[in-house]
Amino acid sequence: MNKLTCTAITLATAGTVANAGGTELTNQSIAVLFEQGNYIEFSFGSVNPSVSGTQVGTIPPAITGSASGDLAEGLEYVGAALKFALTDDIDAAIIVDKPYGAEIVYPMGTGYFAGGSTATLRSTAISAIGRYKFTDNLSAYAGIRQQSLDAEAFIPFVAGWTGSTNTDQSFGYLVGAAYERPELAMRVALTYYSSISHDLETTETSPLGVGNTSIMEVNTPQAINLDFQSGVAPGTLVFGQVRWVDWSEFDISPADYGTLTGGQPLVAYEDDTITYTLGVGRQLTENWALSGFAVYEPGTGGFKSNLFPPDGRTAVGMGVTYTQDNFKLQAGLQHVWFGDGTTQIGGAPAGEFTDNTAVAFGMKAGFTF
Repeated sequence: MNKLTCTAITLATAGTVANAGGTELTNQSIAVLFEQGNYIEFSFGSVNPSVSGTQVGTIPPAITGSASGDLAEGLEYVGAALKFALTDDIDAAIIVDKPYGAEIVYPMGTGYFAGGSTATLRSTAISAIGRYKFTDNLSAYAGIRQQSLDAEAFIPFVAGWTGSTNTDQSFGYLVGAAYERPELAMRVALTYYSSISHDLETTETSPLGVGNTSIMEVNTPQAINLDFQSGVAPGTLVFGQVRWVDWSEFDISPADYGTLTGGQPLVAYEDDTITYTLGVGRQLTENWALSGFAVYEPGTGGFKSNLFPPDGRTAVGMGVTYTQDNFKLQAGLQHVWFGDGTTQIGGAPAGEFTDNTAVAFGMKAGFTF
């Protein structure tokens, strides 16, 4: 049973696909803290969405019925983590990941009003975490997170507006606690991630001026993860996660863009999201383990952003783990069905997006030393 501990949860997120707004790449897992001894891992993931829709209103010169074409580009990301058992009671870890990212490119020549629009969001986070074990069952952990963020966009249907930011470095934190019963392969971990505030120097070009600069505040959202797992039979583990993200506080509002649109943000979300993951892992042999899982994120309704129109998602996936001595290799594959979404211009429906999907793949290689 011990070989399945943490492994199944890791596999459930190995192919994590974008969550709310298409901007979240990972769920910022701290599972490496619970690996035995000293441990290092390297991870790779790719997300390949297929997102398209149809115009539902006449937005000159585009007309009703125009197809958007596939607007979501594939993304790849890499990560790494290093964990040390400093004493019997104290662990430390460093985690490098890319929590947020997006690459939106509306094709030209389709007749769709947003044709030619592009947007890119990039981030990197480094987390330094310490964990203290009060008993064999109870522990607490906390850490500092340094995050970089930058973005750029071109929105031709808003007077040919373009904007880009510098790369800003800022800090946040995480705190959490875990209860474990090793003899049952049971763990419940609750982790809080603070919001991180970025002051982005933004340069805009539009009819209001060429190269206008201002400082734009962007707060990446606070979040809470509840992770759980428990053995239910010899060699069988049930695992899952409930993740809340405070997306209603996330807002990208360049100054000149807001003036041109009457105060509308470039990207914003009206509601928070809650994502549910549930799965089962099974040890097949001494070296091989298999897991299957399902993910559900309910839609929130209302108009969605033109820069990522789907609303909610349902996904199924599977993962496999191979272990040999101090080496562990994990791979996961996930198929996603996005919920239908409607975009808007000036408060009126603009595009309908239905039957959109994505495929995500992830891989991790870990070594105990």
